Amino acid sequence: MAIEIDLTTLRKPDWLRVRLPSGDNYERVKAEVRGLKLHTVCQEAACPNLAECWGVGTATIMILGDVCTRGCRFCNVKTGTQHGTVDWLEPVRVAQAVQELGWRYLVLTAVDRDDLTDGGALIFANTVREIHGRVPDARVEILSGDFAGDLRALDIVMDAEPDVFAHNLETVRRLTPIVRDRRAGYDQTLRVLEHAKRRAPQRFTKTSIMLGLGERDDEVERAMEDARSIGVDIFTMGQYLRPTKKHLPVTTYLTPQRFAELGALARSKGFHQVVSSPLSRSSYHAEQAFPKSS
Repeated sequence: MAIEIDLTTLRKPDWLRVRLPSGDNYERVKAEVRGLKLHTVCQEAACPNLAECWGVGTATIMILGDVCTRGCRFCNVKTGTQHGTVDWLEPVRVAQAVQELGWRYLVLTAVDRDDLTDGGALIFANTVREIHGRVPDARVEILSGDFAGDLRALDIVMDAEPDVFAHNLETVRRLTPIVRDRRAGYDQTLRVLEHAKRRAPQRFTKTSIMLGLGERDDEVERAMEDARSIGVDIFTMGQYLRPTKKHLPVTTYLTPQRFAELGALARSKGFHQVVSSPLSRSSYHAEQAFPKSS
């Protein structure tokens, strides 16, 4: 079931309303992150699951700055260029945060860095190695861009042995040219995910799509099948929320029941893990892909 909404009001259904994070643990983590000059997607994107994730020792750190070389029409990250600037000490600070805050599952993501010859692959790899060196029992998930399709750059990342490699389809094939930057193709995303799985078949690969952008049910199912056919292990679905009036409008708010139905459909395709709810984001419940005893 989908609910048509009045695009002039953008009023959210009750199930999308959450309380702002607060409390001593939240303030402690926020202060630590600020002190180490790190960016968290949890804060930058005002993620509704921030308090829950931080509470179970999970976070998403955005490395390589906060200016993206691409301009996807759903994303509120600044677009521009950093002219090849790289903070080579950032991996050390990220690992320090993981150690001091007791994080046991960290998602590393980044803006697209088409201004770098390797797309930022080496920084990703260095950060994974620093974390594993300081906190051997911490798991690290990479949520990366496509490295402009350069599979050699992807190999640099996979050689660092992240526990999960994620790269998002974001939407269905038909809507990709509308939703994503022209340099981010649907098939290119599938090639990146397929190569990551072939490079390290023992490790999980993961992708995510947003719903509420005008996709049809059959297109959503096809995206599931496309992902599963190349060995993707984890599939996530969440409600698209418009950051500002300059971004693509929401066409529908899907009900929690509809997300549950789509989640059941995805599980029938054979994924290791499926996360599907209005507030789900790429890294939501990421740690649950692994048994608690592992």
